[in-house]
Amino acid sequence: MISLRLLDCDRTDIQAIASRLFVRESDIYRFTISFFLNRFSCLLDPSCTGSDLLLPLCEIRAEINHTLGLKKIQLEKIINGNILDADKYVAMSDVELLLMPQRNLRQRLSKLMEVSTSSVDVEECLKDYLIAKYNLYPAKILGTYPVIVDAVN
Repeated sequence: MISLRLLDCDRTDIQAIASRLFVRESDIYRFTISFFLNRFSCLLDPSCTGSDLLLPLCEIRAEINHTLGLKKIQLEKIINGNILDADKYVAMSDVELLLMPQRNLRQRLSKLMEVSTSSVDVEECLKDYLIAKYNLYPAKILGTYPVIVDAVN
């Protein structure tokens, strides 16, 4: 048994989804928690540190900012706190990208990638930047990426 504080609109949405799926509200809560735990199991794995966490955190970037309200020092500690492999270290300037509002992120990525990001999805652009900078996937699988410029303050 747990206690949750929800906005009325969130509770109404949960009730509507439960009704549409012909299940109880509690089933929706259990599903949501299970989905999150499965999707972000990397947060349970102590060996998953540094750049391993960048793409999963990109997926919940908005929630990190809006719901959790993490600060850059907290997020940096989550990412780099237990790091054993120096190759996985994530620069603070890149941690900050995860916390930036979209309009600021678009401007910063334009400078970092030396390309205009005005007509592209800024979230995809962020993922592309991190993949390229931290070699998260082989280039042959994902294609080529723009050249990364060293940190811009």
